[in-house]
Amino acid sequence: MIILALGETLEPIDEEQFKAEDRSAVFVATSKESKEVMELAEMVYEGDINLQTVSFCRMEAQQECLAGSFCIPKLLDVLGSRYRILFFINQRHIVIIDDNDFSWRLIMRIRQNRTKQGETREHFIYNFIGQFMSRDVETLGCYESLIMDMEEKVMDGVIEGFQNEIMPIRKELLTLRGYYDQLMDMGKELEENENGFFAKKRLKYFGIIADRADRLMGRTAHLLEYAKQVQDAYQAQVDAQQNRNMQFLTVISTIFFPLTLITGWYGMNFRNMPELENGYPGVIILSLVVIAGCIFIFKKKKIL
Repeated sequence: MIILALGETLEPIDEEQFKAEDRSAVFVATSKESKEVMELAEMVYEGDINLQTVSFCRMEAQQECLAGSFCIPKLLDVLGSRYRILFFINQRHIVIIDDNDFSWRLIMRIRQNRTKQGETREHFIYNFIGQFMSRDVETLGCYESLIMDMEEKVMDGVIEGFQNEIMPIRKELLTLRGYYDQLMDMGKELEENENGFFAKKRLKYFGIIADRADRLMGRTAHLLEYAKQVQDAYQAQVDAQQNRNMQFLTVISTIFFPLTLITGWYGMNFRNMPELENGYPGVIILSLVVIAGCIFIFKKKKIL
């Protein structure tokens, strides 16, 4: 368990200092330490603390505290496992339950990069959520570059393996869009301040979180639409290729149909057929004339 005193800087303190100084603090603990840390922070939560059940980013207001969860996709493996965090807020303290060191890494980044690290609970929550959203713009930019490269290949007629590349991208973008939607709702719920735990003049921090998540969701939706347009271009290329194949087969069939008729006619060997004896040169010439005529017609109609 780690205890950080809220203030201009997030200073780690021990349990004795916390009790002696009676300061507002942020507690970071594992699920095994959850009971102990909740008692130390004087929080009452009406439910089970189980990180395995966390599957959404959501917020719940109870009488004694605000309870929420984060289910954060890993940017290098969006469709894989996620970071699961539970957090609890009352009028004085914040408790973060995390069985990995992800929350602590975020806090270390806050301590390294922010001058005002957590002077109030509202400011700490803003910094904390902002840290795991800070690299998302860059990630979405990578998705955009990837889709642009795929579009150039499609326009150049390179369509082999396209579906295997675009489908995972669309699934990842759909996952991210749902994730940003949940964060936006969470920011709005925090801004509503149903329990009155936050100062009204600091609710703007939560509005900023909601707006940022909304912008990320909008950009993700744009990328999904862009991917759909590229997929439509791919389908147009496939259809054009199929049309060219069908056109080629039609030309071949059209040329060989009269030849088949001629060979079938002369293959019957009737007694009074013209050119029955020594008629091979005539049949060959007739066949060549038919082929030349078909090619001339196809060229004139710009089929060939």
